[in-house]
Amino acid sequence: MENKNFAKSSEKISRLGFGSWGIGKTFWIGAEDNESKKALHKAIELGINFFDSALVYGNGHSEKLIGEVEKESGKELFITSKIPSKKFEWPANDKSTLEDSFPEKQILQSTERSLRNLNRDYLDLQQFHVWNDKWADRDEWKETVLKLKKDGKVKYFGISINDHQAENGIKAAESGLIDSFQVIFNIFDQSPIDKLFPFCLENNISIIARVPLDEGGLTGNITDKTEFPKGDWRNNYFKGDRKTKVRERVKKIGSDMGTECESIAECALRFTISFDAVTTVIPGMRNTSRVVDNVDIINKGVLSPGLIEKLKSHKWERNFYR
Repeated sequence: MENKNFAKSSEKISRLGFGSWGIGKTFWIGAEDNESKKALHKAIELGINFFDSALVYGNGHSEKLIGEVEKESGKELFITSKIPSKKFEWPANDKSTLEDSFPEKQILQSTERSLRNLNRDYLDLQQFHVWNDKWADRDEWKETVLKLKKDGKVKYFGISINDHQAENGIKAAESGLIDSFQVIFNIFDQSPIDKLFPFCLENNISIIARVPLDEGGLTGNITDKTEFPKGDWRNNYFKGDRKTKVRERVKKIGSDMGTECESIAECALRFTISFDAVTTVIPGMRNTSRVVDNVDIINKGVLSPGLIEKLKSHKWERNFYR
């Protein structure tokens, strides 16, 4: 597994990270703890050391599983979490204030809860789970971030950027306190390429690419007849005629990729790591077979420049989260 430096540090993290929303069982149906832990162990065995979680993933359940597996493995992992807005907003409402969303108490208490769940003394990376750059100039969040770092509770701090708002965080990063951005980046949503990627390259800020497979849309498995379990949030994500629209666009991607990739999922994952600004990509992985498949894909490396240019034509501006 290839590794890259995290932000300005000399610490190495794996190009493929483990996205753990699904194993927390929040809105995803079908995850089983035994299988989730097997997947986590397999990921470590195959060279993955970057594990991304959040306090709200199963109200700490995802964190607890990762913490247990870290202890069982005897390995030292790079573990992240995220602080939910006090208002539990995704994305942050433009009318919400910093006091509404991330007062000092919320930042500190959420971090302590995550540390207890993980059975750890520190987080490698803590992140705001949503953000609004109108708060960027406020001293309160800056002072709290500095306190967490000084007290040894977190090593690095980042922002998980709102859905499809790739530039909503750049102003905060100009403070010098932001080490990473977690952002949606895939063949459909290529907006980070325009301004975020150049800014991060210039300032040695890591990019954690999330939703590389468009919540399943870029696996090549979505058809008009695809059904998700009752209670699974993807029933809303792919509601109405969205499955048809996704299938039609994925078919065109398949025509363009030719023989360079064996599947749409391979093409999508390799696309994300083909950009220098991207440090790691974090697809959700709820079983060992998915871990093995994704590791094999990432180990094939970046796409050819020609295919990358072809795939740029498949940019699709829309928001299925609404």
